Amino acid sequence: MNESLHLETLRLLHFKNYEDASLTCSSQLNAFVGLNGMGKTNLLEAIYYLCMCRSPRAVADRHLPRRGSDFFRLEGLFRRHGRQEAITAKLRPGKKKTFERNGKPYDLLSEHIGLLPVVFIAPEDTQLITGGSEERRRLLDNTLSQLHAEYLQQLITYNKVLDQRNRLLKQFAEQQSFDAGLLDAYDRQLWGPADYLYRERERFLADCNPLPIARACRIPRTQVPFQVRYRSPLQERSMADCLRENRDKDRLLARTTAGIHKDDLDLLLDDSPVKRYASQGQTKSLALGLKLAQYRMLQQGKNTPPILLLDDLFDKLDTERVGSLLALLREQAFGQVFLTDTDEARVLDLLHSMGAAHRTFRIQDGTASPIVMA
Repeated sequence: MNESLHLETLRLLHFKNYEDASLTCSSQLNAFVGLNGMGKTNLLEAIYYLCMCRSPRAVADRHLPRRGSDFFRLEGLFRRHGRQEAITAKLRPGKKKTFERNGKPYDLLSEHIGLLPVVFIAPEDTQLITGGSEERRRLLDNTLSQLHAEYLQQLITYNKVLDQRNRLLKQFAEQQSFDAGLLDAYDRQLWGPADYLYRERERFLADCNPLPIARACRIPRTQVPFQVRYRSPLQERSMADCLRENRDKDRLLARTTAGIHKDDLDLLLDDSPVKRYASQGQTKSLALGLKLAQYRMLQQGKNTPPILLLDDLFDKLDTERVGSLLALLREQAFGQVFLTDTDEARVLDLLHSMGAAHRTFRIQDGTASPIVMA
């Protein structure tokens, strides 16, 4: 049986456009309503930050404090496996951000990832279909990092060494010099993490593909088969061979041109590339399907329904897709859901039709006021 996970209370201090705000949340459905620019999405970002130690939109921490402030503090009281978990995130001037679990600071922020699984769904997720490989690779890494602590550690190691190797190549180019032995040393440090990440990605996609994407993509129902295929240079050669064969090219371009940081997911509709042939409606459906597939994969792997954050979907999807999404929320075992919308009446009608416990907040200029339904 799935264990429950939900956020009970949230406090924001000098975060984005919030000076000081506190919310008590429903364990099932929560809605933030208000005009654009009032701070609805900022609340979702705060929840995500408490779960993942970073913004879902890769915003640098220095941009998160409220204007005129140089610090912020987030506090979330979660209930997980029947026990309360008090999570605090702090950013102070001139210091690295810190996270505390039940009053005890983490030595490494990576130790926190996976404790509170979360999925953030937003209109810009269409970049998963139309954008470059980085978007799809980020989705894959985000999912696996929440599932396996070792994966995250290996990913951190790989990216750190990759950055060092790239800086060395740039230095060689600027100084018109070259040290093969020094480059070999960095290459050897990449072999192990690269092989591990490749194996885990391949195993994960073999186990989950196409489940549960085919079901998720019935928003609305996709009439042709949707496939996801993993593509990596390590399918044909080792990381050592990739680096060796591309060394001259790396020196010329002053960056590492081959490796698992170039992996991609080929998205196909009826064996044709989605990016090339999908309609705008299919693109939205498939992007949403991928994120709901991520939700199901985390739910199965963690034996816990993740917290689901839905940002501004009702203004970006047509009536048929919104109806199908709501049907999924009603019919299937989702956990705690947070959503944003500009139409208060629409949200109140929606929550009433869902027949589940809920709370609604009116958001205006960085304040969150509960709406009491008659």
